Amino acid sequence: MNVKKILYLIIGVGVAYAAYIAVSLMSLPSVEELKDRRMNMTIQVKDWHGEYHPFKVGPQNRYWTSSKSIPPEMKWAVILAEDSNFYKHEGIDVKAIKNAIKYDLEKKSFARGASTITQQVAKNLFLSREKTLTRKVKEIVLAKRMEEELTKGRIIELYLNVVELGPMVYGIGHGSRYYFGKPASAMTPRECAFLAAMLPGPRVAYNPYKNLNKVLKRSNMILRLLRNKGVLTAAEYRQAMGQEPNVSGLQQKVDESIEKEETAFDNTSGATVVSDVVPEPVPAAEPSSGEVPATEPAQEIETPGPQEGGAGAVQPVKNEPK
Repeated sequence: MNVKKILYLIIGVGVAYAAYIAVSLMSLPSVEELKDRRMNMTIQVKDWHGEYHPFKVGPQNRYWTSSKSIPPEMKWAVILAEDSNFYKHEGIDVKAIKNAIKYDLEKKSFARGASTITQQVAKNLFLSREKTLTRKVKEIVLAKRMEEELTKGRIIELYLNVVELGPMVYGIGHGSRYYFGKPASAMTPRECAFLAAMLPGPRVAYNPYKNLNKVLKRSNMILRLLRNKGVLTAAEYRQAMGQEPNVSGLQQKVDESIEKEETAFDNTSGATVVSDVVPEPVPAAEPSSGEVPATEPAQEIETPGPQEGGAGAVQPVKNEPK
């Protein structure tokens, strides 16, 4: 095969693939309905055994946490740790993509992603988890559409209600009850940082059942970011750093799981086995009607680094337009 034929073949494949992507983009769902905060939709989520289950997104989900009830520290924790340019970009972060490409080329792998919070919402609500160019293009297009149709506050609300935080634990409303036994609106800054610290890998790398110290270390880093941004005052920062999240229930869940596995094995073989399988979450009580909604973080507010008092001291960032 001569060079000209090879060139024609490459061009033909490229044109065919471009046509395939164009057709795929035409079939993408509308994001306009997401503007309605009363909207409900069902997506598929995967448990830790690889099985898919229906998951309700919207107020019909018993653990749904509205934007006004999400602590500002929770919003800022995920923004500063996961997408620091959230209030600056329009769905995609070009600089982050360039840095990720450079890093992946150096490591010769797809080790680092560059997805914004908006892209993650698009993926979680509408797309599969496959790592393909086609899915990535769809994700970018949906993210751009979301930024055109939705407010930043609505995007972060959707994001925090569908993120994975444990075995069939999706959304901070469920996560706060699963780990701390309280509604999301009652979480402390330390607890907010704890959940945010798990986001990169709740199944393995930042699974508190296996790597609690690693999660705590990353949550300390997030608390420092909150202080530097001015979300926390100096006094609030010191208080949060002096606390440890009350995760005493974690070991109890593990012990119960081990006991259950041992009993099941004894009943079948007479032997004893110890398992690290994490149990499915047990639903806790519903939030009381008297909860006071927290305010939201401020949009596009730049603050200096932390100082102890004086004219240059960091002021807390507590408000954000809905």
